[in-house]
Amino acid sequence: MDAPTAAQESLPLSSDALLAQLDAWGLSYVLHQHVPLRTVEESKAVEDDLLVPGETALRLKNLYLRDRKKRNYLVSLQQDREIDLKALGAQLGVGGLSFGSEERLMEHLGIRPGAVTPLAMINGAPKGVRFFMDAEAQTADRIYMHPLVNDRTVAMPRADFMTFCGKIGIAPEWI
Repeated sequence: MDAPTAAQESLPLSSDALLAQLDAWGLSYVLHQHVPLRTVEESKAVEDDLLVPGETALRLKNLYLRDRKKRNYLVSLQQDREIDLKALGAQLGVGGLSFGSEERLMEHLGIRPGAVTPLAMINGAPKGVRFFMDAEAQTADRIYMHPLVNDRTVAMPRADFMTFCGKIGIAPEWI
């Protein structure tokens, strides 16, 4: 199933409502509209139109995972990082990592496949989802992420993203 803006009203929190909340909190971002993007390869095809020359940008790939005990994790990594789930589980200190189902993704993060994003922690934090983020985010000028749908991308300054995390009561666990 696709995750475009046209289907946002079926989400627990719509993309428009998320953007309105970011505005209400005084967070800055640039909103980009584009074709639906589900993979890193598709994202790379449009990223030249989004990036600001000279900035240190963090473009993400996001993994919604669960462990053997059915605990939920959102892992946001630099898009070109290689992933080995067994090694990642060891690094996170959890065993038996696997991808969460589409149903669990909606239940715990309020989004559809293809739109996984750190911004979904606005739904995931109250449900106990643990959030891990690439340590590269600590030096990025701007972080690029979907606002709960996959035909939009927000480019948010790192400081504003960290303020967002504080507003929703989480601190990224750096990996």
